[in-house]
Amino acid sequence: MDLAQNFQELFSVHAVISILTLTVLEIVLGIDNIIFIAIVAGKLPDRKEQRKARAAGLSLALIMRIALLFCITWVIGLKEPLFYIDDFGATGRDLILFSGGIFLLIKTTLEIHGKIEGEEESGINIKKVALNAIVVQIVFIDIIFSFDSILTAVGLVTNVLIMIGAVIIAMVIMLWFSEKVSDFINKHPTIKMLALAFLLMIGMVLILDSFHIHVPKQYIYVSMAFSLLVEGLNMRMRSKRSRRP
Repeated sequence: MDLAQNFQELFSVHAVISILTLTVLEIVLGIDNIIFIAIVAGKLPDRKEQRKARAAGLSLALIMRIALLFCITWVIGLKEPLFYIDDFGATGRDLILFSGGIFLLIKTTLEIHGKIEGEEESGINIKKVALNAIVVQIVFIDIIFSFDSILTAVGLVTNVLIMIGAVIIAMVIMLWFSEKVSDFINKHPTIKMLALAFLLMIGMVLILDSFHIHVPKQYIYVSMAFSLLVEGLNMRMRSKRSRRP
């Protein structure tokens, strides 16, 4: 199907339903991405800098996702084995997921260590180094998380313009949510530690996935929701205790 036919198809009811479905999927699959963005952008001392880092990171990530959609044949080709270790065929996707999982494990472990030890970075170093570094990290981790969402999109629709529309809408919603999530996480230290623990788990899931050991996303989201519910009850209990005479 050429680009003109793809464009005409955008005005059908089927296209609208497909865009809405893919948008919801992109947002659901991007929950772990939002948590990561909230934590790394929260390291900047100024709210304006945090907003700039989120906007720049997600805008660049959006451009990368659209580029990947136009190179969809190459993305699908990443599922073909590049080399074999005994009977295990390592694909390009496996290598990307493995590197992303290792990055998340190292980054999150350092963050947790810093929180436990009470280490604080100087504001000067953060302003000079971290803004660009954080934007790069946001783009990198978004690309890692992009592959599954793009492959899922390909399995549902064939119109590239529908995929691009869904990605743009999802990115705008994620940008809006990332600020809300960031404010909430930074306001509650225990929630931040819980979010870091989930990033550790997601890093391990990415590594397992790179070895073709699939862990259903439902397990991750259910455990995340349950932990947040328990922590919400703890926060309510602490709030009531603090108001008692």
